[in-house]
Amino acid sequence: MRLSELKAVLGKQPFEPFRIRLSNGDEYVIRHPEFALLTKTSVFVGLPSRREGITDHAVQVDLLHVVTIEPANGTRRSPRKK
Repeated sequence: MRLSELKAVLGKQPFEPFRIRLSNGDEYVIRHPEFALLTKTSVFVGLPSRREGITDHAVQVDLLHVVTIEPANGTRRSPRKK
């Protein structure tokens, strides 16, 4: 996944929650743009706690392993470019 593609989805107004799927089958839903922090090669995804709007911890995902970006409702949005 290119950094610019993920940056565009995070910056979309109004924001639309989306899911990222990884090459190992894992997936993460990003429900608010503040729950994702981009670096040049990865994205840190804040994982929600039981308290709404608060994260317990974050996972670091290498952009090379992001296969697709999809709206949170499941409709496919962007295939991985080779």
